[in-house]
Amino acid sequence: MALDWVPMANEQVDFTIMQQAYKDAVEQWIGAIRAEEALASVHPSVAEVDTWEHAHFAEEDAREKALQAKKEYEDAIRGGLFGF
Repeated sequence: MALDWVPMANEQVDFTIMQQAYKDAVEQWIGAIRAEEALASVHPSVAEVDTWEHAHFAEEDAREKALQAKKEYEDAIRGGLFGF
């Protein structure tokens, strides 16, 4: 869940929703890591090497989404606690 807005002082941020979005993104990242690891655990054919490479890109994409969700969640918490 990507936020494209910064809450104003009078807006309430639902930290539970943001935390769940972060946790969901991390779970997707873990799944992508496991999928890549499964492909790396066998002797690949030429065709499977392409699948393995694709799994690596999927893992990188999932990682970026998890890091973005974490940043948005942390920023919202800092904004709620410290006003910046």
